Amino acid sequence: MGKQAERLARLLALYRTMARIRAFEDAAEAASQGGVQVWGMEASATPAKVRGPLHLSTGQEAVAAGVCANLRRDDLLTSTHRGHGHTLAKGADTTKMMCELYGRATGCNGGKGGSMHIADFSVGMLGANGVVAAGIPIATGAAQALKLQGSDAIVACFFGDGAINRGPFLEGLNWAQVYGLPVLFVCEDNRIAATTPTGSMTAGPGAAARARAFGIETREVDGNDVEAIDGAAAELITLARSGRPTLLHAVTYRIKGHVSVDPGAYRDPAEVERARLDDPLLRARAQLVALGAAAEANAIDADARREIDRAQAAADAAPWPVAEAAFGDVISTGAGQWR
Repeated sequence: MGKQAERLARLLALYRTMARIRAFEDAAEAASQGGVQVWGMEASATPAKVRGPLHLSTGQEAVAAGVCANLRRDDLLTSTHRGHGHTLAKGADTTKMMCELYGRATGCNGGKGGSMHIADFSVGMLGANGVVAAGIPIATGAAQALKLQGSDAIVACFFGDGAINRGPFLEGLNWAQVYGLPVLFVCEDNRIAATTPTGSMTAGPGAAARARAFGIETREVDGNDVEAIDGAAAELITLARSGRPTLLHAVTYRIKGHVSVDPGAYRDPAEVERARLDDPLLRARAQLVALGAAAEANAIDADARREIDRAQAAADAAPWPVAEAAFGDVISTGAGQWR
């Protein structure tokens, strides 16, 4: 296979992952917006099927796809409250994930984790986390465990730009560097922390500069260029497997509001429109068209929509958890002596 053919095959695979993430999140977003009027949005006559906060990564798909394309199944991953894309890219089943968002017993966490705490240990996805920066010490601890086991697997740790202003970021990087742990830290910098622009809250040049202060190898990359992310992640993951913690700082943009029922009216509409025109899927599709693969891209889009339609149909038909399930997966604190 020549270089052009290799590039095309790789780009098609990356685009497929991004298209599946986009289709999944678009469907979940629509399923979450029924029922009541929230944050100024018009109420729907149809009750919401996805309850609770739903944080979308629309516009950030290239980061998840480009990084996870370089991970093995036995590699581990920690994520954020905005973690559907990472979970899908790591290989989780779309139907089990949709069932989880619907709160059904057949979800990958029995309907107990929902969107913000989704996990799938079968593919090494240790969990999304509703606490900002909480995945960083979890990833560092998991990397320590892998080193003690003599494994050559690594941990990929995704977090947002807001997380670098919390203590776990500095603690995690310091520990990983001191002990030479196999972890790739990925700062998914979407330029806004909830509703506050990052630039107004973060001193200095940002995540990569802080990591370099610890002596950690870093790469800074355009987070909307899936091929650039793929290449940079491949380099950093190779280093991480040798016991050198690394950091990838990918600058992207979250097109949607903080949660699925947030219209994001606090953002400049012109800024959002510019971001929509720089959509990572549109970029990758333009590259595929230039390579003569427009038909293949169209087929990928159609396949992704059909896959997610099937997942939603399965979630609609899936059973609710039985009441007794509430008492499972609970840590016992003993006979009351600690209370």
